[in-house]
Amino acid sequence: MKWMQALRSQLPAHKYAINAKLLGDDAALAWSNLGAWTQDDTYPEACQALADHLALALQLHSADHVLDLGCGQGASVLHWLERYQVRRISALDLQPACIANIKNVLQLKTAADANVQNFTADLHCGSFLNLNQHFPEPRFDAVMCIDAAYHSALDPFLQSSTSVLNSKGRLGFHYLMLSDDFLNLKPWQKLRYTALLKAADVTLKDLPTQPQLHQQLEKFGLHQICIENISAKVLGGFAQYAQQLCAAQSGTGIAQFKINATGKLCRTLFAEGLVHYVQVSAQKAD
Repeated sequence: MKWMQALRSQLPAHKYAINAKLLGDDAALAWSNLGAWTQDDTYPEACQALADHLALALQLHSADHVLDLGCGQGASVLHWLERYQVRRISALDLQPACIANIKNVLQLKTAADANVQNFTADLHCGSFLNLNQHFPEPRFDAVMCIDAAYHSALDPFLQSSTSVLNSKGRLGFHYLMLSDDFLNLKPWQKLRYTALLKAADVTLKDLPTQPQLHQQLEKFGLHQICIENISAKVLGGFAQYAQQLCAAQSGTGIAQFKINATGKLCRTLFAEGLVHYVQVSAQKAD
């Protein structure tokens, strides 16, 4: 029984759970994305840079009612409050422990900080593919999903996220996109990518090319579409950071293995250049 208990203690609480401390973030509300890296960034700095890059594309401002999808351990929720002075924030994640911790930390912060006034946080545990269950009306000015949307097929993600956007609301997210050269691969080569991506809970057949991605966005009433390839900063940057961590740390647990495997996948995708990491921003038409 002891060995079974020891094994359970090593297993993550959820398949998307990440040991942020191993990555270099021990904050109460930690970051948990791949980051947008520049030279000598720390892990929290790179994660914040990825969030800021998306916020800049959406022209996020304090008057926005923001919905943060797949908010993870909550660093982004706190970032919208502190960096952008957003006062109406809703957030959703699949991990109950994360949502409970975010509620506790925000409650303590707002009680202790006199500068945080008129702030409301509406936090939910659930899937971002069924947003109407939690938000029955199209109320949000900005819906953001940092480094998570590619775990689902694009159509149900867009159907759900656009349904809660108000008139002229903005949507921003990160996704994986196939290059034109990918279409020329032989079937056995595509099977290799199917297996590689499946290990990261990504389904290859769900990934679009750029024209397909643009067409799907338009189908859901989105315009002013911007699709930006940020593979070098994200895939290349995290691959290099994970390699440095692997060399510096001697851990052999499941959490360390997950980080190393993610780094190797990022390195492969970036080096081969057939699957791009893209940032997508768009606005809902009237």
